[in-house]
Amino acid sequence: MPLKTQQQKTVILMADDDADDRYLVQVAFEENEIRCELLFVDDGSEVFDFLRGHGKHEINGSKIPNLILLDLNMPKKDGKQVLQEIKALPDYLHIPVVIFTTSKSPDDVRQLYKMGASSFISKPSSFEKLSEVVRNIGTYWVETTVLP
Repeated sequence: MPLKTQQQKTVILMADDDADDRYLVQVAFEENEIRCELLFVDDGSEVFDFLRGHGKHEINGSKIPNLILLDLNMPKKDGKQVLQEIKALPDYLHIPVVIFTTSKSPDDVRQLYKMGASSFISKPSSFEKLSEVVRNIGTYWVETTVLP
């Protein structure tokens, strides 16, 4: 797959079953003017529907995100299962996966890095802190890093 050019927007897929969390993240991205296409799925199974362009994601074709923000506690497939499957499939192995969860468990952190997570971020409890985290995600993953 070719690398993203400077004119193309970074596509970020966020998998999180909590509608309030999705909304707050979207607002934080907008307020921080992060230049990306931020898309959402509601559960772990839907990540693969999105990647393969199935079901309601058929309109996206097989749009491959440049980055996935992945919650751990989701229905159908949890974040650990999704990460494991992504890292086992050659077509998706290159996608950086940032764990974005309420967990602060050192065991989760160790296990998820061993499984191939690119980063582990604990969701902050205030919107102000969330906005700061989103600004840092934008600075690093959108503005600084060259993503596939």
